Amino acid sequence: MMESFEALKVISRHRGRAIVVAATTAGREWGQISTNPDLDLPWIVSMGKASSVGLGLALARPETKVMVFDGDGSLVMNLGTMLTIVNMAPPNLTHFIFENRIYRTTGGQPVPNAGRFSFAALARDAGYAHVYELEELKDLENTMETIMSQGGPTFVCLKVPSITERTPFRYPPLGQTSEIISRLNAALRDP
Repeated sequence: MMESFEALKVISRHRGRAIVVAATTAGREWGQISTNPDLDLPWIVSMGKASSVGLGLALARPETKVMVFDGDGSLVMNLGTMLTIVNMAPPNLTHFIFENRIYRTTGGQPVPNAGRFSFAALARDAGYAHVYELEELKDLENTMETIMSQGGPTFVCLKVPSITERTPFRYPPLGQTSEIISRLNAALRDP
């Protein structure tokens, strides 16, 4: 299995000017790695909705790559989003799932039915254009260029360990959402 922090470093090297909607644990870690925070939309407090927000951004900004960092517990809370994403078929959306089989953000409770189904199989059956299930960091490193260059929607399931400690929160306080959105809008206007 790959560490989520190390996986995010690999993704960061291939990000370019993509908008990143970072949820739950990956969102907390992304704040320490991101080299372009003006294009980041931290989505820490609304578990289950990052993929819906990412879909909206991908549809509103079809010329801009959008990456969603979702947790498996977060996705379980809104599985219908997979069908909606495929129905709308944004070619610029890449949906990363960090599968650790627990609700790390809320203390480590097990995700229902964890380990007895495949997120990649769900994504294939839903109709994502491209689906990846990766367990080793070297596989992510070898695949990222392809992931970022092909049209989507693309689904990438990253198998990460079930670590329960939480990374410190590095983004602005939650009350500053309007500032985050203003900064994102300004960054999208600047090429």
